[in-house]
Amino acid sequence: MEDKEKKKVLQTLPLIPVKDIVIFPHAEVPISLKREKSVKALEEALVKDKILFLVMQKNREIEEPTTDDLFDVGTISKIASVQRLPDGVVNITVEGLKKAKVTEHVRVDPYFEAEVDEIDELEYSAEEIDALIRPMVEQFRRCISLGKSVPLDLIPAIFDLSNPYQTLDMIILNLELKQIEKQALLEAPDLKSRAKILSEYLAREISILQTARKIQDKTSEEIGKNAKEAFLREQLRTIEKELGVKEEREEFGELETKIRESGMPKETEAKALKELDRLRKMPQFSPEVSYLRTYLDWLVDLPWSAKSESKIDVKEAEKILNEDHYGLKKVKERILEYLAVHKLTGKMKGPILCFAGPPGTGKTSVGKSIARALGRKFVKVSLGGMRDEAEIRGHRRTYVGALPGRIIQGMKDAETKNPVFMLDEIDKLGIDFRGDPSSALLEALDPEQNHSFSDHYLEVPFDLSDVMFITTANILDTVPPPLRDRMEVIEFPGYTEDEKFHIATGYLWPKQLETHGLEKNILKLSNEALRTIISGYTREAGVRNLERELATICRKVAREITESKIKSAEVNSKSLHKYLGPEKFEPWIAEKQDEVGVSTGLAWTEVGGQVLNVEATMMPGKGQLLLTGYLGDVMKESAQAALSYTRSKTADFGIKENFFKDKDIHIHVPAGAIPKDGPSAGITMATALVSLITKIPVKKEIGMTGEITLRGRVLEIGGVKEKVLAAHRAGIRKVVLPKKNKKDLEEIPAKTKKELKFTFVDNMDEVLKNALKTNPFRAIRTEKTIGIEPQRATISAA
Repeated sequence: MEDKEKKKVLQTLPLIPVKDIVIFPHAEVPISLKREKSVKALEEALVKDKILFLVMQKNREIEEPTTDDLFDVGTISKIASVQRLPDGVVNITVEGLKKAKVTEHVRVDPYFEAEVDEIDELEYSAEEIDALIRPMVEQFRRCISLGKSVPLDLIPAIFDLSNPYQTLDMIILNLELKQIEKQALLEAPDLKSRAKILSEYLAREISILQTARKIQDKTSEEIGKNAKEAFLREQLRTIEKELGVKEEREEFGELETKIRESGMPKETEAKALKELDRLRKMPQFSPEVSYLRTYLDWLVDLPWSAKSESKIDVKEAEKILNEDHYGLKKVKERILEYLAVHKLTGKMKGPILCFAGPPGTGKTSVGKSIARALGRKFVKVSLGGMRDEAEIRGHRRTYVGALPGRIIQGMKDAETKNPVFMLDEIDKLGIDFRGDPSSALLEALDPEQNHSFSDHYLEVPFDLSDVMFITTANILDTVPPPLRDRMEVIEFPGYTEDEKFHIATGYLWPKQLETHGLEKNILKLSNEALRTIISGYTREAGVRNLERELATICRKVAREITESKIKSAEVNSKSLHKYLGPEKFEPWIAEKQDEVGVSTGLAWTEVGGQVLNVEATMMPGKGQLLLTGYLGDVMKESAQAALSYTRSKTADFGIKENFFKDKDIHIHVPAGAIPKDGPSAGITMATALVSLITKIPVKKEIGMTGEITLRGRVLEIGGVKEKVLAAHRAGIRKVVLPKKNKKDLEEIPAKTKKELKFTFVDNMDEVLKNALKTNPFRAIRTEKTIGIEPQRATISAA
């Protein structure tokens, strides 16, 4: 070794601190510059000679380092390339030239600049260098033979001993060393000390590689099944660690815990754990993994044992029901009965209620109120237009994208096993080649079976016995009899005008005021105006159109207020036209005087009761009966029966037997564009025909309804409440009803019953004696007195 003292060469260079990078001479390294100081130092170097001094930070976490945070020894480097990115980041590639040490920090702002002293290597003889380098090269060669990965293009440069310092630096760069270890190698004062440190690092690397080779060799020797599996598992652990599969295995453990804590029955739990075991053994990228995982998630999320706990208070429940809805006495009584029994017994199978009635009568909202009164969750599933059985029972898991049916989905959303579950529009279920959804509902809606409801997707029974099912329907005719048999039907008959008035004042009007941002003192609606809206602008069984008309008034007033036209408004019956236009419907008014052949009938429609006029004319002809006015088959048959009864009684009325031989009877029901059907217009038609042929006037104050037989018997009919209320609105004060309908008067409001007189009849003879001005059976008629001139009769269909 030659120990010659050289003259120091000092340089003042821009300094750039770097994180976790040690630049060695003879190496090209890419660096990304983000800090403002670093970019300014780069600009300074580019202006001069493209020479920088790069030094590593002591702590990589420091974003704005000071001079105390930097190592003293770094590398003088030359800028090889510069790439500027749109976000302000500058990527450069530098080539290490020579290591140097900071002697003095000349500048800190706006960038670092330091005076550096190049560190010259001590001169060694060729034999000394060869003695130091060759062992390093051989050790590194051993590393490569043991499996050390080195880029192929660097191998020639590493084993080229013509430049020993470059060889040493390249070996350091290709070893997996910590940055602080690399910094120690850079700071080594001479080649001998650096070689000593590097030799230790190489020995450590060889030891690690040898251990790995021994494990691999040992595993290869024990080629048996168990050894091979252990080897594969050892490799699998390494792969899992790199891919993060370990976290996935932990999720399996969490999923197993959830299964055991979900409260599901033992048989279901055993099936879930079996499927989980299958999932564990499946390859991660198997397409079945996602299907199994989704299935297990469904099992875990279902409320197998969770219940809504609530203290049953019948009085409080009654208060809630009355707060939310006006009237509906039968519905409220049934719910309170259920609560009372449940409180006494502690457990009761959930009833299957069916709310049947016209649209807008509050069926769905009553379901919500029931849930609130019971302190339970409310779930609603709309069945309208559903045609696929799988929508109820779910799809088999073999199908792609399979899911449970709507009932199980609703139970998951409820997160409790005893919700109030509403199946809306059950009468609108369809049927096609995909099955019959109504048949799939039979099991769910049968209290004797639904404790083990079977869903095709779950493939395990689920207990629905604690669920309170409520179904809704507009009409029951389309509901299959087996399904209807499982439900307790509660009729929603529609609201009377008085009930609509109370609903509007107590619920609808305050709701619309709040919705439109109006105060009670800003917009007032008189009682007379409200009653006019009910009778003149709406014709419905429910209150939806009534609510729309009230919303129209609120909108128009809100606009006038926002445009500063008015500050407040009071709507009465006179100013109603301004907001809603002319009245849309005119109520039917009773006849003003008694007329021959004029009788009044009462009808039931989907929008409530109604009084209809029907005209009958007699003219010369061939004894035919003409029927017009869009009559249904049942109503046409009632007209035929009424005529047959009248003809059979001609002798009792004093009419010759051949009276109808040369005369045609034409019955027409006005409002010919509206379909009409039903049997309950029979007695009305018969009364009109008898009045027509006997010329005895019908009393104007009488309205009637009932089905007639050929023998003249009067049979029971439906819709008594609606028909009686319609008669009361029209000014009729006497009503003729079948005797068997006397029990239906309990449903009629007391005020209405007090203002009407009811006559209950068993046969047509009694009807005629009450409806006609004189008794037709006492009169003796001749053909001369009867005549053949056309007459007109007005009747009503039911």
